[in-house]
Amino acid sequence: MLKVAAVQFTCRGDAQNNLSKALELASLAVERGAGLLAFPELCTTRWFPSRMRQGNFELAETVPGPSVSQVSRFAAQNGVVVVFPLFEKAGKGRYYNSAAVIDADGDILGVYRKVHVPNVMGWHEKFYFLPGDRGFPVFRTRVGFIGVQLSWDVYFPEGSRILALKGAQLVVVPTSNAHASHERWESMIAGNALANSLFYLRVNRVGREEKQSFYGKSFCMNPHGEMVHKAAGSRDSVHLSEIDLSEVSRTRQEWAFFRDRREEQYAEIGNRLPGADELGLPAGLYSGEMGDE
Repeated sequence: MLKVAAVQFTCRGDAQNNLSKALELASLAVERGAGLLAFPELCTTRWFPSRMRQGNFELAETVPGPSVSQVSRFAAQNGVVVVFPLFEKAGKGRYYNSAAVIDADGDILGVYRKVHVPNVMGWHEKFYFLPGDRGFPVFRTRVGFIGVQLSWDVYFPEGSRILALKGAQLVVVPTSNAHASHERWESMIAGNALANSLFYLRVNRVGREEKQSFYGKSFCMNPHGEMVHKAAGSRDSVHLSEIDLSEVSRTRQEWAFFRDRREEQYAEIGNRLPGADELGLPAGLYSGEMGDE
């Protein structure tokens, strides 16, 4: 059995203050037996994408860098796996909404970069972040095979399916969700968990910032699309769930979605064919013959 911890907290002040708060809560999770910890999206900074300001690029850090190195030491000292989201500077003019995955010995296994970048009022992410360029990696950690989807990514089921096909057992979903959207996020993650027979650990920000009130409600979903425990509240907290990753293979034997896949029928999903714009659908899903018999 594995205890996973969603560490949700309010992000204020500078990176070191937020990191100290995160690691203080993480220590509490370790005391309670957690083997894997996850923090909210962009957890070292305030929610700066609420506004478009050139000066905010100074908040970005490299990987490895000051924050990741500190988290790596924590992971090694406590023997825990950590999924650590941050604003990543990857080179001149290259910035990403990212999450470093750190193994229980402190080794930085790699970085997931958010693939699907939204741009709506209060979430001006396209101003800051390039779309992720590393696909959907699965990280082999001491506790199991881990994938990451950052917030908006979970609404694109292709990423979840790729992670499942590459051997992920648990997908960690750091988010920054505000307003009254919890039910929609819960439903989408439940659908991904059920369709792919995977565990999902969603960890959300909490607290009032400039234009948003982040509501927390972190949770863990099992491979049947059911919550392992009731979701967390809306305050700083550690939400613990005990899971058995071998349930993934058992569920796939019972619900044989992967056995019954028809890969030869799915070629159109990667194509861009004309005729769908009038329906508000991406080209490639329809051939323009919908009305023909």
